Amino acid sequence: MKKYIEIAKLMFKAQLSWRFDILFNMLYTIARILFAVVVWGVIFRENEVVGGFTYRAMLSYYVVSSFFSQIEMTHNSTDELMHRIRSGAFSGFMVVPANVEGRFLAMSIGGKLFHGIFLLLAAVLCALLFRIPFMFVRSPAVIAGALGLELLGLLFITQLNFLIGILAFKLQNTFILHMIKGNILAFVTGAIVPLALLPEAIQEVFAALPFYYVTYLPSMLLIGQETERLAKGFVVLPLWIAGFFLINRWTYERLRKKYEGVGI
Repeated sequence: MKKYIEIAKLMFKAQLSWRFDILFNMLYTIARILFAVVVWGVIFRENEVVGGFTYRAMLSYYVVSSFFSQIEMTHNSTDELMHRIRSGAFSGFMVVPANVEGRFLAMSIGGKLFHGIFLLLAAVLCALLFRIPFMFVRSPAVIAGALGLELLGLLFITQLNFLIGILAFKLQNTFILHMIKGNILAFVTGAIVPLALLPEAIQEVFAALPFYYVTYLPSMLLIGQETERLAKGFVVLPLWIAGFFLINRWTYERLRKKYEGVGI
């Protein structure tokens, strides 16, 4: 465990070299919240409630979900993994006494923790500057449950990124997979619009998928809504995480045997 903590710490410190990325992510978070303020401000001029949301609840949702979704979208570790595979440097990962997926997870944790600090700062500053009437649940149990779901959600997204990364063993360029994944996640996690605005039948389908519990439900819980789905999240997400663990293990063991370390 100690070696993985050290890997996470190194990745945390390495983010200081990419100051533009930090600024870009903060500006993007602020831009998303500002966009929500403008668009929903117009919509709520004619409506007091939209899809069960008041104006205050809607803006609070966007502040929280923008923070969560930006953390989940950071995939620098995936880029490094793909680069190492394509360049031949991945051989170094295979000989060190550390599980490859465990190392990838530690790198992701270090990177996301670093970016999370600045993204949280951006969200808080945005809420203060635009005087967003923020609402927040007061139940410690619900807050703990929401944060627990978000951690499980980050673990699942990390597994998904790892799977895309190791496909570089087989594919020359996985950029298109990143683009497809990003576009799909932006919708199915509720980062674009709250899933509560979708037809109920579609919501029930999404509730069986892990993405529902990654950004959308933790954000809803923190503004005091959909608390009845909290327990289900702690059943659905672990099942998907276990399934992807087996898929990743099988895929890695199958593809690494054909790896020739080209580029060394």
